[in-house]
Amino acid sequence: MDRIKISRVEDVQLIRRGIPVTGTLHLTPHHLIFSHMPSPPTSSQEQPQPSASTEAIAKPTPKELWITYPIIAHCTFRPASPGSALSSSIRLRCRDFTFVTFHFPDDQEAREVYESIKTLTCRLGRIEKVYAFTYRPQRPEKDVNGWIVYDAEMEWKRLGVGESGGNAWRISKINTDYKFSPTYPALLPVPSGISDNVINYAGKYRSRARIPVLTYLHPLNNCTISRSSQPLAGFRGNRSIQDERLVAAIFASSQPNGPVKATTGSNSSTPSPGRSHSDLSALGVEVSSARVEILDDAGSTESSSGELPGITTTVYGAQQHNLIVDARPTVNAMAMQAVGLGSENMDNYKFATKAYLGIDNIHVMRDSLAKVIEAIKDSDITPLPPNRELLAKSGWLKHIAGLLEGADLIARQIGLQHSHVLIHCSDGWDRTSQLSALSQICLDPYYRTLEGFIVLVEKDWLSFGHMFRHRSGHLSSDKWFVTHSEGLVGPAGGGGVGPFSNTAGGGNPLENALLSAKGFFNKDNGSRESMVDSDGEMVNHSDSQKSSGVTSAKSSVGDKEVTKVKETSPVFHQFLDATYQLLYQHPTRFEFNERFLRRLLYHLYSCQYGTFLYNSEKDRLESDVKSKTRSVWDYFLSRKGQFLNPKYDGGAIDERQRGHERMIFPLPSETRWWNELFGRTDEEMNSRRSNLSKAYGDSVVTGLETANATTGAGALGRTFTDIGGFGGAGGLAAGIAGLGLSDKAGGVGGRSPSASRRAMEVEMQ
Repeated sequence: MDRIKISRVEDVQLIRRGIPVTGTLHLTPHHLIFSHMPSPPTSSQEQPQPSASTEAIAKPTPKELWITYPIIAHCTFRPASPGSALSSSIRLRCRDFTFVTFHFPDDQEAREVYESIKTLTCRLGRIEKVYAFTYRPQRPEKDVNGWIVYDAEMEWKRLGVGESGGNAWRISKINTDYKFSPTYPALLPVPSGISDNVINYAGKYRSRARIPVLTYLHPLNNCTISRSSQPLAGFRGNRSIQDERLVAAIFASSQPNGPVKATTGSNSSTPSPGRSHSDLSALGVEVSSARVEILDDAGSTESSSGELPGITTTVYGAQQHNLIVDARPTVNAMAMQAVGLGSENMDNYKFATKAYLGIDNIHVMRDSLAKVIEAIKDSDITPLPPNRELLAKSGWLKHIAGLLEGADLIARQIGLQHSHVLIHCSDGWDRTSQLSALSQICLDPYYRTLEGFIVLVEKDWLSFGHMFRHRSGHLSSDKWFVTHSEGLVGPAGGGGVGPFSNTAGGGNPLENALLSAKGFFNKDNGSRESMVDSDGEMVNHSDSQKSSGVTSAKSSVGDKEVTKVKETSPVFHQFLDATYQLLYQHPTRFEFNERFLRRLLYHLYSCQYGTFLYNSEKDRLESDVKSKTRSVWDYFLSRKGQFLNPKYDGGAIDERQRGHERMIFPLPSETRWWNELFGRTDEEMNSRRSNLSKAYGDSVVTGLETANATTGAGALGRTFTDIGGFGGAGGLAAGIAGLGLSDKAGGVGGRSPSASRRAMEVEMQ
């Protein structure tokens, strides 16, 4: 209570959607509560006369608005000007898109309320001081234990790992102490023929040792989705025999008894609706069968000739169209190569095709949502609809459509082409989690149930190390609290700094990249963390001198934790939005309803539960979060009836009946605004269908690469010397505009040279 300068203020006026009401504002240690009496019925409404026995029951009760402090995204204090008739006000913009303004009769009370909110929101110092550590639920929620819903071993068993048809896989315990890869789960499903010794060496080649591991095994064809981080290829073309062997074994896992030709999608009886460019064969890449060398532990080193020694096995993975998906734009992958990271050189992965998806990084997504907020920022003071022009310029729907098309591509490769897919972006916990989880929703009816969706979030987001604390900014920031006199732009703070404002930038990004690259090599994997942000993308050289690594969320004063504004991004929000699109397009195929997704996003930021407070499985274990806090799934499972979809068909699967197939396919061109989330009507946000069709652009696939052919974006897995004659890092600047690639736009993936340069600069921020 010592943080609260004033706990109760009377005669406060609240304005929401342009409607004012007067009531009392209460400040508690964890919530801001506004209560008011509802307006009496109008005289035109005929009211029955209450009897003496029912008069007490009919007495109106106050209405309350509860706002938990961590959900405040932006707070603006406007003090009363001397001699002005205007009252002091506080405007709040919340991360669940609640917009309210409070007007105070007394300026001093308003100042004390503002300072109290600021202290309770962004000056806690430690995550253990948020509401989750003091929250105590009542029954029936008290009797539910959401922490036990997900059991990793049970989920791998359900998928068939180690069972009949899945004996090509085993569970490695190399990471049970989290020393091998601190951001990965304790249990790692890997091919049975790959030893922990090989895994240990392979870890040195992937950023933060996030090696390729299984996340989904298809029960009908034993094809897989695996995920990883980017390789440490660099412009020198570094390679790892152990990594190549691991990926080859994953792609050969559906033929555990020897080399067997895989069937193609042309023989599948499953219907294949959707856009034709989702099929790799339609993109003009000729893929021939490839011979892959599989090594034993005794021969796990590279020969001087660059060949793979040891025991060989022929793998017909190429005939399956096995796919490595690099979720990044090609130019972004090239930017990573400048500091020793990058993408696979397909000369060393001849058993696969690589596709670049052109999904932008966390900074672009943060900026996109900031533009959406700009379009709806006046929701407190006016009932007018959003600015549709600003909504269109935000690019939000285009980003969501890109995720859906990427998931569609992956799901088709698994379910129709009977192929394997390896997904990565930079560090493999943002775009990778989005694509992996969405494609599994398309492939597996279990993940479209309430319990299955919970398991999916636990597996592909929480267990695989999405950085929830960094991305969500639970401890907020002083930068998100401003007064009008501090230069706030606009009446609602649209131009101010917020958790989803684009604050990255500064300096010459290319020069910074080259300076960072100087002296980079011959350092261990851990030292690279100081040069990249938590999405594996370059920061300014000056910033890298100030930071000791992204895994630390400490300030320079003691052990006080702070929010890194540049690392906040609506990554999980985008996943929920894309799931909403699938639910809207296939309303009978999901057990849960739209409200479930909306409330899940709310509790991502509410800090009422411990589920989303940490960045990794290791962090949650070390913080003993399961015994100190409640699981967010307690909330949903104890109120399950509120979140069930009445249109659900019960999950009945019949491949011969349209609408009951095992798989569902996204319709990216039908992407729409999730108007319920933004507190708007469908008419306000989705009335202009022509604008929606324009939001969906060209194919998300910006380039394809095999050992023998390259189309679109170019072969950025190769060394810079091999591409356009750049001659290494010294000639990198001269080659950025064209990159030596041939496409109609003269740039990368259909972009103009100037657009390619801008994209690269954003990646380096």
